Amino acid sequence: MVPHLVTALTGPINELEQRILDSMPAIERWFRLEWMEHTPPFYSSVDIRNAGFKLAPVDTNLFPGGWNNLTDEMLPLAVQAAMAAIEKICPEARNLLIIPENHSRNTFYLANVAQLVRIFNMAGLNVRVGSISPDIKKTTTITLPHGETVTLEPVIRTKRRLGLKNFDPCTILLNNDLSAGAPGILEELYEQYLLPPLHAGWSVRRKSHHFKSYEEVAKRFGKMLGIDPWLINPLFGNVEGVDFNQGTGMEGLASVVDALLAKVRRKYKEYGIKEKPFAVVKADNGTYGMGIMTVHDAKELEGLNRKTRNKMAVIKDGQEVHDVIVQEGVLTQERVHEAVAEPVVYMMDRYVVGGFYRMHAERGVDENLNAPGASFVPLAFQHSTQLPQPGARPGASAPNRFYMYGVIARLAMLAASYELEATDPEAEIYD
Repeated sequence: MVPHLVTALTGPINELEQRILDSMPAIERWFRLEWMEHTPPFYSSVDIRNAGFKLAPVDTNLFPGGWNNLTDEMLPLAVQAAMAAIEKICPEARNLLIIPENHSRNTFYLANVAQLVRIFNMAGLNVRVGSISPDIKKTTTITLPHGETVTLEPVIRTKRRLGLKNFDPCTILLNNDLSAGAPGILEELYEQYLLPPLHAGWSVRRKSHHFKSYEEVAKRFGKMLGIDPWLINPLFGNVEGVDFNQGTGMEGLASVVDALLAKVRRKYKEYGIKEKPFAVVKADNGTYGMGIMTVHDAKELEGLNRKTRNKMAVIKDGQEVHDVIVQEGVLTQERVHEAVAEPVVYMMDRYVVGGFYRMHAERGVDENLNAPGASFVPLAFQHSTQLPQPGARPGASAPNRFYMYGVIARLAMLAASYELEATDPEAEIYD
């Protein structure tokens, strides 16, 4: 099932799909050479928007939740990718410790943890879940809506290692994005593999750094394919020192929004696109769909109401927002059951392992869909995205459409690997 595009502007995307399918051997070789030079993040998920005239990633998550939204058909691929990833890092690994987020009563989130336990169990590891939440003082078993259980155990830190009672892991998998900063208990673990590394957390990571790296990747990829990189790259700017509650730094923000919208208008004119451009203002280190607003005109920033200011001022774990990224808004012209939808692609190591549609019946084509009320439709990615069907008409074949999404998602994953190299505190510097 290919969710229908509701716009007549499917021409450029169908053209892009054809170009990507025709260049498949060159694309796969290009990625292969990149992965010889760079290390992919251990796992990641990418939100993609398809405007019909443009297809671009709008967010890349290095601590993906939502693994429970993948269908059973996707599990074998995830298990194989997990095996490959572990084999590369620690072939003799026997025990794996998963460190989840601290909101330990959210059963939807814990269903995602249960799925990760299942994947790594099937990959041949003993898996246990260790919580760093101060609320978990003893072994706690939580029953999920479908009858599954997740057992959370308090972690034990010795001088050089982290583990549980009678459980010493060689590898620790973080499923906690460290929004509030890296806790001391996770620092200086020199004898164990910590995946992803601490500098992948939001205490260090910035969306503006990620999209700077993505811009570089998109230019090189666009040159290889002979396409305008704008077709796969959202333009952006960033602003530091904004205080939404006090109203300081808003002039700087307005001028960046203005400049960005002017650039997008020029692009729309060049391609004969009749849509109204918009920008999305997001917390530069934000997550969970928090601290996001849509702006169609810089003047809208003058009279923000109290509710919007509060929403923008603080994100997950009570972190205050002072730096924002202003991103070109990419419409989503995809619909599933008449609701606005966007594909989310999941990867482990360098492999696309599956994905689903995030849809929201109450949101518009220019709004953030990662919000309360969103639902998930996994049926679109029933087939592997690695096996396109040659000869099928563009826009008519699900495997071809999802192969294209997989390519865009892998470009974002490659950008994340550039970004992690640039912020690695242990990196060796060569002159």
